[in-house]
Amino acid sequence: MKKNSLTPNKGLSLSQAQSISNLCNQRAREIEANLTGVNNYSKSVDVQKKTHVIVVGKELPTNVVELLTEKAKLHGCQAFLMENIKAKEATLQAAKTETPDISAIEVPERPKTVSPLLNMLSEVTEKGWGWEQLTVNEYNEYLEAEAYAAHIGQFIHQGGTLDNLRRELPTVKTVEWMVIKDGEKSPVTVETHHTPSQLLKVHEDLAKLHRGYEQRVNYFKAKVKNLVTAENARIANINADAQSEAETLNNQAQSAYDTAYKAYVEKVKTVRAEFEKQRQAKIKEIAAMRISVDARFQDTIDTFLNQLTDEQE
Repeated sequence: MKKNSLTPNKGLSLSQAQSISNLCNQRAREIEANLTGVNNYSKSVDVQKKTHVIVVGKELPTNVVELLTEKAKLHGCQAFLMENIKAKEATLQAAKTETPDISAIEVPERPKTVSPLLNMLSEVTEKGWGWEQLTVNEYNEYLEAEAYAAHIGQFIHQGGTLDNLRRELPTVKTVEWMVIKDGEKSPVTVETHHTPSQLLKVHEDLAKLHRGYEQRVNYFKAKVKNLVTAENARIANINADAQSEAETLNNQAQSAYDTAYKAYVEKVKTVRAEFEKQRQAKIKEIAAMRISVDARFQDTIDTFLNQLTDEQE
């Protein structure tokens, strides 16, 4: 940081310093004008009784030492004033743009959301879980009943062997004729093995067996389905509890965060308010600061200060 002569005590105001700096510059340019173009000789020529100047002669002023000394002193004084003007403006600007340090105030951390998915159970299926719930004896009985029901049903149902026999039997002719020689037929003896009543009796007996086995198959299927339904209902309740618990935990965490963040905001507001109070006081103090004149520049400044006073009057 550059040195400066700013002080809250007596001294030049910023406007005074700027005016004197301008006067220093103006006087220095006047001196520079007196020293510019100085040379060692002049040149002229006479043509047809007229004198024509080729080089205008300008000799050093008799007080060149005093002029240069004054010019240097003026620039020194102006540099002193401009440095302090800049220093005050920079200090004022720094104060105006300064911001409070709130890094010491701990910012509450946002809560992590509790996901019930991590603890939730998946639904079971008949294939993957249901049939595993039967005892070995039950499952073996199911396999046996399913085999009986399938094969007996295949035999007696439409398109099965017994069904075909029953449909064909009424159409079987008791007498058929076969041509042995041309123009000569011989009777073919047709002997049926069954009677309609016999086949009906077989159908009824097998149908009764089929119904019994099919009932057992349906019993085990229904049992597995009910077990799966009950288990999935139990799982749904567990998942609902997990969901509810997660929501409760998330709500509690959010509420705690909201409270902590509100407190954080209040602390920040307090710090900012106190900082702003101090900053405005600092700005006011800086704005009131004046430039304490160094003794080496005092006579120059007094000369122009008196000139400014005379002009104002």
